[in-house]
Amino acid sequence: METCLKMNLPKQSVLKKKYSVPTEHGSWIWWIGPLLIGAAAAGTFKPDLIGLTITMLAAFLFRQPASIFVKTFSRRRPESDRLPALTWGLFYAAVMLTGFLFLLTRGHTILLYLIIPGIPVFIWHLWLISRRAERGQRGIELVGAGVLALAAPAAYWVNGGTQDRLAWILWGLTWLQSAASIVLVYLRLAQRRQETSGELKGRLLAGLRTLGYHLFNLALAIFFHIEGQIPLLVVVAFALMLLDALDGVLRPAVGVKPTRIGLRQLSMSSLFVALSVTGFLLADL
Repeated sequence: METCLKMNLPKQSVLKKKYSVPTEHGSWIWWIGPLLIGAAAAGTFKPDLIGLTITMLAAFLFRQPASIFVKTFSRRRPESDRLPALTWGLFYAAVMLTGFLFLLTRGHTILLYLIIPGIPVFIWHLWLISRRAERGQRGIELVGAGVLALAAPAAYWVNGGTQDRLAWILWGLTWLQSAASIVLVYLRLAQRRQETSGELKGRLLAGLRTLGYHLFNLALAIFFHIEGQIPLLVVVAFALMLLDALDGVLRPAVGVKPTRIGLRQLSMSSLFVALSVTGFLLADL
């Protein structure tokens, strides 16, 4: 009886959610949003999009067990976590490889170019984890958001889109939106440590970088709309993100819990995606 219980322990530990699902819930929108926007911009639906979604989901989830696996060697996690992390990592890798090979056999060879930037960024991330230096690394988060935003051109092409310029415009705009969101979150996390809101001039100076990101995004969106590349609702979405950032600068999150900051940003990012998708779908009617 005792032997059977011991044999069941590894199985139970492997099934724990902490090994298979990332703890950063807000990061899901960084690839799901671009994927939905890219698919909507194509103006049609192809079954291969399902294969792409599964492949990207596996790639996104792969980071969690890979991170835990590396942490077991730097003694940040117990060695007992190594086997469960390895098990999930191999499972996700198998799904990724199968899905990617399926997409290649369907003629989507252009996706080969999109995975190239992801490999060094992922290795960089794991290296930072091994050095216990991944927390608060805004730079790698901004670059990582750019890699995840490649879901936009991938979904556009896989879903039947034919305008390569639009595909890259979608990548740029979705990356810039994610980057602006990250910068805003870092600002609000810094604000919560303040004792008071401070003077207006100080608040504006502290939020200058955040406002700069959002102003640039809106200006670029207006330019591409005038060119006829993106619908008006996408411009409206960027305008709302700017207003949200301005509100975040003028009303500092003094003493606000990080969870509330994250949920607010997730809500605004979801609104951006919803408006953008709606805009492209209406433009095709």
